[in-house]
Amino acid sequence: MAVKKNLQKGGLRMRQVVATALALLLTLFLLPLLLLGEGEAPEEIPTGTLPIDRTVVTPGVTADSRVSVKVQVGEGEVLTLSMDKYLWRVVAAEMPASFEPEALKAQTVAARTYTLSKLARTSEKHPDADVCTDITCCQAYITPEEAAVNWGDNARAYTDKIAAAVADTDGLAALWQGQPIQALFFSSAAGKTVDAVEVWGNSVPYLTSVDSPEGEEVPNYHTTVTVPVEEFRAKLLEQYPDADLSGEPSGWFTNLTNRSGGGVESVDVGGVPVTGAALRTLFSLRSTSFTVTADAANVTFSVTGYGHGVGMSQYGANALAREGKSFEEILKWYYTGIDVAPYTPEE
Repeated sequence: MAVKKNLQKGGLRMRQVVATALALLLTLFLLPLLLLGEGEAPEEIPTGTLPIDRTVVTPGVTADSRVSVKVQVGEGEVLTLSMDKYLWRVVAAEMPASFEPEALKAQTVAARTYTLSKLARTSEKHPDADVCTDITCCQAYITPEEAAVNWGDNARAYTDKIAAAVADTDGLAALWQGQPIQALFFSSAAGKTVDAVEVWGNSVPYLTSVDSPEGEEVPNYHTTVTVPVEEFRAKLLEQYPDADLSGEPSGWFTNLTNRSGGGVESVDVGGVPVTGAALRTLFSLRSTSFTVTADAANVTFSVTGYGHGVGMSQYGANALAREGKSFEEILKWYYTGIDVAPYTPEE
């Protein structure tokens, strides 16, 4: 009887050992199969060629994302965009995306500063919006879709490049005595920028004349405008009826005086003083940096640069960036005595 019980116990132990061994074998066999489904997640399958609304490159809440800008984009049509999304559209329209990253950052800070100054006041031209898309009033503007068409094969790279310029300068503004400056900018200068007092009659401490290093790399840096003598006479006399445009055209222009930046301050035309800015507007010149000659057939303006000449030159900023200057150094180069620091608009 005892022998039978011992045999039964021995059999039980044997079955337990066999069961344990089988469980171990199953575990060792199945474990690799179970692990085959783990590992790195596959890359997300792209759904398009361009992240159309990708205007922030870092996740989370940013200073720009907390600021709303009302933008008048048409007759009575007003969009509300966060500052970062608005700035992307401005920078994409205002500066070539092929420019150096530090130049794009300088442009972004200038555009943000300009926008902040607009938030603080109401304009009669767009009373229901902070800014508009009319470049004669506010800043240029382009949608991501329109920009992508313009950029073609470079669309993704340029989209990301401008988004980085916005994100890397998040919340930064050009300040004078703690307040956003009038961050004026233009395309290209003829060696120097112009003091604001010479253009608009108001002295602004940070908008003074400084050297600007751009040159022959600027497209259409030198342009020529040729006006037939009779057309010139008709247009000028309409605005300045006292001008004496008799005699040889070569003698019509006297007493030309230049601004600090090299542009024409004024010139006597037929004995009447006419500003360089007036001639620029009247004959669609790219800048006031011009010389003028005349013969029996034509009046010819030889023009250098493009824009009003006050504040930051965009091509100059790009030239400084190529020299290794940071966006902050570029801004302080063109806006004399300013600080570059975070700024939060008042509610």
